[in-house]
Amino acid sequence: MNRVGLLILFLLLALGFFVRLYKFSEPIADWHSFRQSDTAAVSQIFAKEGYDLLYPKYYDISNVQSGLDNPRGYRFVEFPIYNLLHAFMAESIGGLSFTQWGRMLNIVASLITAVVVFALLKKYANNFAAYSGLVAFLFLPYSIFYSRVILPDVMMTTSLMLGIYFFDKFLSYKKMTKKTFIFYALSLLFISSSFLLKPFSLFFILPIIYLAYKKFGTKMFLKWYLYLFAIVSVVPLYLWRSWIVQFPEGIPVSDWLFNGNGIRFRPSFFRWIFFERVTKLILGYFGAFAIAASVFSYKDKNILFFVSFAFSSLLYLFVIATGNVQHDYYQILIIPTVVMFVGIGMSKIYEIATKKFNRVAGCLLVVIVFVLSFYFSWIQVKDYFNINDRGMVEAAEKANEILPKDALIIAPYDGSTTFLNLIQRRGWPVFQQPIEELIDKGAQYMVIANPTENDFTGFGTEYDVIDSSNTYLILKLK
Repeated sequence: MNRVGLLILFLLLALGFFVRLYKFSEPIADWHSFRQSDTAAVSQIFAKEGYDLLYPKYYDISNVQSGLDNPRGYRFVEFPIYNLLHAFMAESIGGLSFTQWGRMLNIVASLITAVVVFALLKKYANNFAAYSGLVAFLFLPYSIFYSRVILPDVMMTTSLMLGIYFFDKFLSYKKMTKKTFIFYALSLLFISSSFLLKPFSLFFILPIIYLAYKKFGTKMFLKWYLYLFAIVSVVPLYLWRSWIVQFPEGIPVSDWLFNGNGIRFRPSFFRWIFFERVTKLILGYFGAFAIAASVFSYKDKNILFFVSFAFSSLLYLFVIATGNVQHDYYQILIIPTVVMFVGIGMSKIYEIATKKFNRVAGCLLVVIVFVLSFYFSWIQVKDYFNINDRGMVEAAEKANEILPKDALIIAPYDGSTTFLNLIQRRGWPVFQQPIEELIDKGAQYMVIANPTENDFTGFGTEYDVIDSSNTYLILKLK
C-alpha cells in the first residue's frame, strides 16, 4: 500500500475512533444495559476481589436467570477473557473510569476488526471494495453503537476475524517454517479465544474450511496440522463447558435461544431478521442496494471466500433463531459479513455507473447511497445511546454512596439487573419471593427507583427510611 493509501486508512480509523466516543462517559444505562451491566459486574468484582477466572461472579444472587437460587452470585457464561482485560486495564493504567475502560477496550477491538475487514477485501476483492467496506464498518450507526458497548461479542468478533486473517497468512506460504508456524499459532490462539468468548463463533469455521480447500483441495484431509488445529481450537471451550456444568445456579437458561418461541423460518422470522434488523436497522434501507449489487460479483474468482462468510452468517441466524430475533446485539457477529458485501456491492455500483456515465457519476452515486444509508440507520439507532431513566441512575448513585459495601439488597427494576449492578451490591433485582422470605435469606436493604406515593405510604412505613427523594427510596429491612 502506498503512502496515500496508508494516510487515508489512518484518517478513516481516526475518525472511526472519534465517533465511537459519542456519550463515552455515560453510565451503563443505555440500550441493552442489563446485559452490559452484567458483563461489567464480573469485571468490577475481579477488580475488587481478585482475578478468580474459574469462579466469575456478578451482583445478581436471585433465581431469575438460571431458575435456581445463586447465593454466591456465580456468572458462568463466556470465559471471562474480556472481563480480565477490562479489570486489569482499569486497575493498572487508570486515567479513565471503570466504565470508560470497558468501552475503550471494545472500541480498540472494533478498529482492529475494521483493519482485518479492509485487508481481506483488499486481497480477495479490490481496493474500492476494501475502502467501501471499511467506511461501512466504521460509520454505520449500528456498528458505531455496538463497537462501544460492554459486551464480549465485540471482542469475540475481533478474535474470530484475526483468527481467519492469520490462518490465511499461514496458508499463503508453501512450507511450514518458523515464520509460518507463528501465523499458525496466532490463528489457533485467536480462534480458540473467540470460541471461549462466545461459542457462536463456531458457526464461522466455513471461511477457514474454504481457505484450506482452496489451498490443498481434497488433500486437506491429509494435512495433520489441520486436524491438530481443529482439535486444539475447541479443547479450551470443551474444558470450560465441562467445568461450568458443576454450577447450574450460575448458568443462565439458554435453550430458548435456538427456537424457544417457534419463530424459526416463519414469515415473522424473515421479516424481523432480514428487514427490521439487516435492511432497516443496520443498513438504513439504502445499504441494501449495495448488498443487492454484490450479486453481480458472482463471476469474481474469489467470491466464494465471501460466500463462505454469508453461509456462516445464515447458519448462525437460522440456528440461533429466537436469540437473534429477541436481541439485536446478537447481530454483532454478522457485521463483518454485512460490510464486506456492502464493500463488494459499492465497488460494483461504482464500476457499472462509471461504464455507463463516468467516474464522477460513479463516486457520486456511491456517496449518495452511503449518506442515505447512514442517515436512515441513525434514525433507528440514535436513541440507543440515550439514558431514558435518569432517576434510576441517581438512585443507584445515592445507594452506592451510602450503603455498606457488603450489604445484601433488594433493587427491583422490572426484572432488569441494571439498577442492581449500578448500585454495585449483591442482591435481588426482583421480588422473587415475599420480602420477609428475602430478609430470611439475608436481605438487609431495599432501594426503590422513582418511588410512587404508594411506596412511601407502604414500604416507607413498614421499614426504616435511610434516605429518600423524588427519585429514590432507600430502606433498612433489618
